[in-house]
Amino acid sequence: MRLSEWRVDAPHRDALAPKVVAVVEPVLTALGAEPDPTCWIVWGDDPGMRYALLVPTEAGLLLINVRVSVPGEGPRAGGKLIRWNRLQTGELALEMSNGHRLLSFQVEGNILRGSDEEADAIAGFALQLYAAIDGRPYVPPALTARRKRPPLKAVGKGSTASTRTPAARSAAKATATTPTAVARRVASKGAQG
Repeated sequence: MRLSEWRVDAPHRDALAPKVVAVVEPVLTALGAEPDPTCWIVWGDDPGMRYALLVPTEAGLLLINVRVSVPGEGPRAGGKLIRWNRLQTGELALEMSNGHRLLSFQVEGNILRGSDEEADAIAGFALQLYAAIDGRPYVPPALTARRKRPPLKAVGKGSTASTRTPAARSAAKATATTPTAVARRVASKGAQG
């Protein structure tokens, strides 16, 4: 999620006020990020006073500590660039309970916890960090909509649809959507048309 998108979900109205963002943006750009980067905000216990931004860049992770209001001075931000080979992360742990996902992840001493949609967002952020640490590009997984499956229908004799298990159908569907299978279908359509 971009820094500008966090403004909608800020737990305190002053946390991402224009005067605070005006202090944060120069720190971001000086350390190699764009002014409105993809980031994660660790709000902490008192987001009206302080919080931390975690910003992945090509060189490493920016850890920017923001003080919303310093008495007599206004907002303050300070940051550091942590090279990917020095970044300290914990395990990405997920638990399912009563249809809800509970996730936790630790990076540079900051614990990220969330459930359901927030857990999905944290997992995506963690996987992005793991990819950067490994030196490979991050490719977000395709999210599929969760829906109830209709009951299996009885199909005529000899039909493969009636003999396949749901797992087999899912595997066949996944194989049909691989980049190679898609490229073959596009090539065959081009040859026909």
